[in-house]
Amino acid sequence: MAELGKKYCVYCLAEVSPLRFRCTECADIELCPECFSAVAEIGPHRRWHGYQLVDGGRFTLWGAEAEGGWSSREEQLLLDAIEQFGFGNWEDMAAHVGASRTPQEVMEHYVSMYIHGNLGKACIPDTIPNRVTDHTCPSGGPLSPSLTTPLPPLDISVAEQQQLGYMPLRDDYEIEYDQDAETLISGLSVNYDDDDVEIELKRAHVDMYVRKLKERQRRKNIARDYNLVPAFLGKDKKDKEKAPKRKITKEEKELRLKLRPLYQFMSCKEFEDFFENMHKERILRAKIRELQRYRRNGITKMEESAEYEAARHKREKRKENKNIASSKRGKEEGKEGEFAAIENLPGFELLSDREKVLCSSLNLSPARYVTVKTIIIKDHLQKRQGIPSKSRLPSYLDKVLKKRILNFLTESGWISRDAS
Repeated sequence: MAELGKKYCVYCLAEVSPLRFRCTECADIELCPECFSAVAEIGPHRRWHGYQLVDGGRFTLWGAEAEGGWSSREEQLLLDAIEQFGFGNWEDMAAHVGASRTPQEVMEHYVSMYIHGNLGKACIPDTIPNRVTDHTCPSGGPLSPSLTTPLPPLDISVAEQQQLGYMPLRDDYEIEYDQDAETLISGLSVNYDDDDVEIELKRAHVDMYVRKLKERQRRKNIARDYNLVPAFLGKDKKDKEKAPKRKITKEEKELRLKLRPLYQFMSCKEFEDFFENMHKERILRAKIRELQRYRRNGITKMEESAEYEAARHKREKRKENKNIASSKRGKEEGKEGEFAAIENLPGFELLSDREKVLCSSLNLSPARYVTVKTIIIKDHLQKRQGIPSKSRLPSYLDKVLKKRILNFLTESGWISRDAS
């Protein structure tokens, strides 16, 4: 009859009377700890089904060789007691575990199994880092230098300190970033009758205040690292004159403006090194392209490259001189035939070369062009002085001619682009 009261694992048929895992979704499915840890599946049972721990409280966690023969139920009561009463209250913990355990037994079992045992070795590191800052003074003074020695103040004059509202002995400013940040905690007080919601709300206020202080210090560090205070006072220009650096191109200036948000993630030296490396990269790429061009032209030695560059320079110079001479001849020949229609008209000698080309292309006489030009410039000057004027252009000037003349005067600088 005793055999009938025993329980067996449905997977390996081992006896599981002391401890077994019962599936909450399948009927009559009970597994031993070994099969359960191996995620055994049988019939409709699957490893993700819910389970229930069934035991009589008689098995031991540490094996039969553990001293005292502590059962699983006593181990659970011991862990509940250490969480409820705290480490060291062995009398209260022994009373919570049961009358069968004395305070000495409770202390020895917890220390040997949970602190110096395998569980303690796996959870507690061998060397615990010191997370507390040592502010004691080795020379025997009242306070540590880390608390009494301030940061070096900014090297600015008294007038500049007053202009900035800077207090050098505190390395602080009269007006800080987010000046009203202290109002978050100025009215806080801890009361014993506070409920959980009020305590969490006060903690949130303190956390918000700490974040504001960190942001305030971060802005100070950026201002000091990137020399923003001397830049505000105009001292950076003198420093630039004393220590000249390489000339920054327009493209690099635009790139620096685009990458300004990276200032908060990089120090000033890192940021300058970043652009110096980019400048070196451009130089190396240009050098590589030059060497590749030499190679394509059959040059394998640097001595030959000097002769090649000298010959190339002479060749390009001759080609340039030839193009200039041909363009001059073409202009002179073209002018003779281009201005033939208007060169004998009155006012031709008053026009520039560009105006002659414009009048010739518009088939407009020089006198009429001078008249239109005078009216447009006069109207433009009156508008700039705030004098209301009504433009009275000649009737022979249609919209196309007016637009062409306005564009020409704007490009030549006679009138501004807004007026056109």
